[in-house]
Amino acid sequence: MSMTQLSAADFSEVLSSKEPVPGGGGASAYVGALGVALGAMVGSLTTGKAKYADVQEDIEDLLAQSQALRLRLLGLIDGDAEAFAPLAKAYGLPSGTDEEKQAKAETLEAALKTACDVPLAIMRASCEAICLNAEFAKKGSRLAISDAGAGVTLSKAALIAASLNVFINTKLMKDRGYAKKLNEEAEAMIAKYSAVADEVYQSVRAEL
Repeated sequence: MSMTQLSAADFSEVLSSKEPVPGGGGASAYVGALGVALGAMVGSLTTGKAKYADVQEDIEDLLAQSQALRLRLLGLIDGDAEAFAPLAKAYGLPSGTDEEKQAKAETLEAALKTACDVPLAIMRASCEAICLNAEFAKKGSRLAISDAGAGVTLSKAALIAASLNVFINTKLMKDRGYAKKLNEEAEAMIAKYSAVADEVYQSVRAEL
């Protein structure tokens, strides 16, 4: 059963258990989807309002982007669980002989690299979500401006939380050049888009 089919209560219950998935990555994707949804809510409350007629086309375009991004983030909840499976299997491989140790090390290295793909995808999607929420905060209904602020805050949380799933895997990689590349990408996203999110939050707060 897809984790996206679980109720919020069931998802949080499984998350709090000893089950290996969902974990931080899946939770990050879920939070990211909620952040996007809040921005879309602002857009939905803006469409059709005469007061915002001059931004209707922009809002409709933002809503279409938000819908696609929300679904992508939801898909990454299951994607993160699927990516964890090879890593868990690699840790369980035998290592009694030199040959087994080498095979385990090679399998683990490949699994660690694969395990970074989804959290990096969540981070990239979260950056997009921050930018969309910034536009909703700027152009959307002022009556729903707090929701754009909440959306950008959740998107930032998803970005930072997902990064931890990258860093925990890169720390164990033998290929330090590859690990450095992934770390630098993650750190650059955090630095750039956290600043954008903070700016949006402050602008929203100033209106309240």
